[in-house]
Amino acid sequence: MTPIPDLTADEARRIILRAQGLAGADARKGGVHAMLRRLGAVQLDTISVLARSHELVAYARLGAIGRSKIERAYWRNPAQSFEYWCHAACILPIEHWPLYSFRRRAYRERRFRWHEVPDDVGKLLEKVRESGPLTTSDVGGAKNGGPWWDWSDSKIGLEWLLDIGELVCSRRVGWRRVYDLAERVVPADLLGEDLSDEECITRLAAIAGRSLGVANRTDLIDFLRLRGRYAAILDEVLLSGAAGLSPVTVAGWPGKKGRANAWADPVSLASDPRGRHRTTLLSPFDSLIWHRGRTERVFGFHYTLELYVPKHKRVHGYFTMPVLAGGRLIGRVDPAREGTTLVARQLSLEPGLSFAKWGDAMREALWSAADWVGCDSVRVERADPPGLAPILTTVPR
Repeated sequence: MTPIPDLTADEARRIILRAQGLAGADARKGGVHAMLRRLGAVQLDTISVLARSHELVAYARLGAIGRSKIERAYWRNPAQSFEYWCHAACILPIEHWPLYSFRRRAYRERRFRWHEVPDDVGKLLEKVRESGPLTTSDVGGAKNGGPWWDWSDSKIGLEWLLDIGELVCSRRVGWRRVYDLAERVVPADLLGEDLSDEECITRLAAIAGRSLGVANRTDLIDFLRLRGRYAAILDEVLLSGAAGLSPVTVAGWPGKKGRANAWADPVSLASDPRGRHRTTLLSPFDSLIWHRGRTERVFGFHYTLELYVPKHKRVHGYFTMPVLAGGRLIGRVDPAREGTTLVARQLSLEPGLSFAKWGDAMREALWSAADWVGCDSVRVERADPPGLAPILTTVPR
């Protein structure tokens, strides 16, 4: 029997950073689309503070690439990516279209998600067929005029047709999805590939494993949002080796003594995880940290996105962004913009870290982000420790 590799927590962390494109000289090769293929999925979110999350993910790995260039790279014509449900609503490489057929079949069987599907949804499909790519505003708008969840029948219909794969979103305009026929967007060879549920989960598990570098079952489940029989399929393909991931033991991760408690991408396991680490602000929805339990397990960093917390109960701020430096999460910033000033409304180093050692990294992260979004000054409103503020507002050499 092949011995199960033992990894220290630091070794696992370095492999994870390399797999996520946040360490190593080759991480920037190939630009945005290569990054998307490396990550497997880039989460979308409506909130925009410094920029939208999918832009921040690219910035964290590729540096100060123009935001319009990022958008064009994601939403090329012909499509190089599409939007669908993975960890959440995500941008996915177009070649992954067949892998989500298990989810499209599940939606078709249910004919319900958040809302009842209208009876005349077929007419909506014909309208898209006849009139070309459409947004909700082209078919009567997204809402009935009530709360945000009070969708119009047209919006419900378009979303369900997207869920089941009749329509596809391969770009957004003004943050509105553009819906078109899958047969007009997805290459014919991909559209015609018919995979079983087991084949889908097997291949997606391999993609999630490569993206995460080292992951336990919970991490893989969270990446793909699997449950029920799909989670059972994942267990089977992990144990059989069909997913191509290697069992490992990571020190300090939960599990039974003498048994593997995680899975690793064998290529990542065999490669040298050394290399320069990125210093950057991270989107709360970045795949490095989107699973909060994993973030604490890997980095010892307890993180809550407090925009969902009542204002008087917030500790770190509305849209706190972790700061990555030296392969560690060294602190957090709640950013805002006022004209051409990047404002750190609240900023802190992690307990036990000195600003004498980490202040320059925090300053680099702030000023690099400021330059990327077109700001020429930085203001710190509140810092912990207070001595950080004058260091951070000084322009780096």
